[in-house]
Amino acid sequence: MKPYRSHYSKDVTTEDHGKTITVAGWVEDIRNIGSIAFIILRDKKGTLQVTALKKECLELFEKLINIPRESVIAVNGLCKKSDKARNDYEVIPKEVEVLSISETPLPLGVVDKVESELDTRLDNRFIDLRKQDIQAIFKIRNKVIAAVHEYLRSENFFEVHTPNIIASSSEGGTEVFKLKYFEKSAFLAQSPQLYKQMLMATGLDRVYEIAWYFRAEEHNTRRHLNESTAVDLEMAFINSEEDVMKILEGLVYSMWKRADECNEELDILGKKVVVPTLPFKRVIYDDVIKKLNKKGSEIKWGEDLGSEEEKLLGDIMKKEGHDFYFITKYPIEAKPFYTMPEKDKYSRGFDLECKGVEIASGSQRIHNVELLKKRINACNLNSKDFESYLKAFRYGMPPHGGFGFGIERFLMELLDIKNIRECILFPRDRTRLTP
Repeated sequence: MKPYRSHYSKDVTTEDHGKTITVAGWVEDIRNIGSIAFIILRDKKGTLQVTALKKECLELFEKLINIPRESVIAVNGLCKKSDKARNDYEVIPKEVEVLSISETPLPLGVVDKVESELDTRLDNRFIDLRKQDIQAIFKIRNKVIAAVHEYLRSENFFEVHTPNIIASSSEGGTEVFKLKYFEKSAFLAQSPQLYKQMLMATGLDRVYEIAWYFRAEEHNTRRHLNESTAVDLEMAFINSEEDVMKILEGLVYSMWKRADECNEELDILGKKVVVPTLPFKRVIYDDVIKKLNKKGSEIKWGEDLGSEEEKLLGDIMKKEGHDFYFITKYPIEAKPFYTMPEKDKYSRGFDLECKGVEIASGSQRIHNVELLKKRINACNLNSKDFESYLKAFRYGMPPHGGFGFGIERFLMELLDIKNIRECILFPRDRTRLTP
């Protein structure tokens, strides 16, 4: 019986009623009530009901009721209108082909009411991803990433792909994965930072990529991954970091708005999305410290905000009516070497926070090669490690800036998901290297 599928569950229309169709998928459940059996078949768009009548064909009936759950089958049969069946139709089987038999017992239930531990789910992620609510997260993810491409291309950005194996740390520091590259040492990229800045010297003055971040952080919290994804962007001929922030808030708005259109997936998850209004609030770092100190935080001027300070600030800003807000004018010592200084101790760096969680970080960058070398040395880095990067600044580099915007962090806040591991297909953290 080929082809194995002519219809997905949600694609059947009233025009198909009374016709022979072919459906295929995983056997989610079987209810045998003696003379009749209901087989629930699941595909990527949902579920449908196959109704087998014992009196019509005993051999076919016996075959269907004895198929283990989560086996894969194809059914050719009559599509019949039914007000009692899901989707208002059922399929009366004529032929059934078993494409793959599932072993029993299942390591993880798909429709069982019993909750499974997160580790059990992740150990059996291929089955976990068969669940309707888990798939809904990634269907929304797919749609908001489509919005990324649409929005940025409408703003004349050019998609690029930069190396993940690099000769020196992207941002300095020790949180890098070191690897042997033939006779040399290399690193996995913490971000595309160095390369997207180098591209500003090419004439491709607005670039972005859906990037992979590899960070050897020891943290193993609900908010940390050692391999994650981000929207990484760089743009040239800017007047200040404000130009970059305007693109970022427009991007977030477009993604949030696209998520709000995912009605079916949001219903499955029981979530409601409130599209933010623009522009987002700007709060300078000095005022943030004052707000936090006033509420009892002992954070000192010059320190970066930790998770506790971010959460407290989120509560403060929520009471002021802001879910989204930029923290601007950070101290230069709290930002990476490529961040443009402002006066003696400030920078043109910013973070975008959502409800007490940092989801993006960016800045205007240094475009003067001598100042860049000075900042590299001030950060106790060796300028020789950045020779190919610095070379791009010696032959004409326009003023530029950009940001990195974490996709998993975004999904956590968008859908109020408590653990970031839920937002990536196969998470990598301090202890998990498989599957």
